[in-house]
Amino acid sequence: MTFTPRAFPPGFRFGAATAAYQIEGAAFEDGRTASIWDEFSRVPGAVINADNGDVACDHYHRYRDDVALMKDMGLDTYRFSVSWARVRPGGGAVNPKGVDFYKRLVDELRDAGIRPWLTLYHWDLPQALEELGGWTVRETSDRFTEYALDLHDALGDRITDWTTLNEPWCSSFLSYTAGIHAPGRYSVRDGVLAAHHLLLGHGQVVRELRARDASLDLGITLNLTVAEPVDPESPADVDAARRIDGQFNRWFLDPVFRGEYPADAIEDIRAVDAGAIDALEAAVHDGDLAAIAQPLDVLGVNYYHGEFVGGQPDPNAPAPGDAPTSRRAESPYPSHTGIHWHERGLERTVMNWEVDPGGLTTLLERVWTEYAQPVGTALYVTENGAAYDDEPVVEDGVVRVHDTERTAFLRTHLEAIIDAADAGVDVRGYFYWSLLDNFEWAWGYEKRFGIVWVDYDTQERALKDSALDYRQIIADRAIDVLAAKR
Repeated sequence: MTFTPRAFPPGFRFGAATAAYQIEGAAFEDGRTASIWDEFSRVPGAVINADNGDVACDHYHRYRDDVALMKDMGLDTYRFSVSWARVRPGGGAVNPKGVDFYKRLVDELRDAGIRPWLTLYHWDLPQALEELGGWTVRETSDRFTEYALDLHDALGDRITDWTTLNEPWCSSFLSYTAGIHAPGRYSVRDGVLAAHHLLLGHGQVVRELRARDASLDLGITLNLTVAEPVDPESPADVDAARRIDGQFNRWFLDPVFRGEYPADAIEDIRAVDAGAIDALEAAVHDGDLAAIAQPLDVLGVNYYHGEFVGGQPDPNAPAPGDAPTSRRAESPYPSHTGIHWHERGLERTVMNWEVDPGGLTTLLERVWTEYAQPVGTALYVTENGAAYDDEPVVEDGVVRVHDTERTAFLRTHLEAIIDAADAGVDVRGYFYWSLLDNFEWAWGYEKRFGIVWVDYDTQERALKDSALDYRQIIADRAIDVLAAKR
């Protein structure tokens, strides 16, 4: 048995990612006010164990130690989000103490030789703006633009990489239609309006930041999937896959890259809720789609699993695993009748998500060929990770976490990226999700995605075996794989 190293493309960037509400804590400290997640996490039944992000990983006070861990792992770059409610509490005036925290964090990263990558919005809208309509109203797009420009005033001399939104599908359909995420609404109309105003805010920010500084690398991060029909010869199965692709992938890719919403998905939703499409058409003003389709330097691709769907139920299929509580609506997809998930025998994480690294290669090739390559937009895998039931042990007085499944997950997905690069895809980096075990939204602290173990009682950190393996891969700029596999 021999091992052969497979090298990553020259200049490939290795990182890890987090989100403000999931790790920072200090929820009401130094002027920060409530976000929609502070409010939602206090709704009975919304989050497992009634957990919240009041303390989380206490990163607000422990960021220096966390940056030291990143340096120890050899990370090239760190993707983090900013708390809008910390920087502009209540959506109003700038809070200097909130801005100063991010200045300190960014300076600490730069001093450690780690490139900061800022995400403006990772789902934590100020609650005061939600009470004025949230993302269902156009004014929130304008407030988002103001917030982004304030951050650029503060950090534009320190940060080159700027992402507008993280996973707008989640902060629209999962949040305003399915009720699973904050603010917990159940409305097809609100979901499509939220999606449009999120994208409008994205386009406005890109346009304004580009006008300020043409040297910035500007982009958006979308969670994307590969929807496959159980039987490619079955019209019902093919249609199920098409509808998932339309409402999950193309609903965001098409306006961002082509300046239009997918016509087939529009009609799918119209058949379910004509009023929702009427509201969307009224909300799209002249110039909106052109603004949304601003040229991008970067598209972030978040990939966790694929979808294997058909037109008939599979009696052996497990539950999707996307919502931990009874608050879940029937589906986040407005057009979902006749779509059924099927079992195909792949390993699953404790989120009940399939482990399918080949799907990442397929996805990157598709997005590159159909969307990014024609306009010269580079791809990054900005999130990819897995939750497992980690069990820490103490060995020679040191906490260890032997997370063999996560280590294998990390390796196989990194190899899938090399496969895509070998096929000609311009993929320039990878961010593991997540750096730290953290508050996993509606799952609370039940699910651990981190490559760093966090004891939530003591806030002790420990590098898991996956982090140690990742450190070696980063140092080698290559991954050893069995030669026989190729």
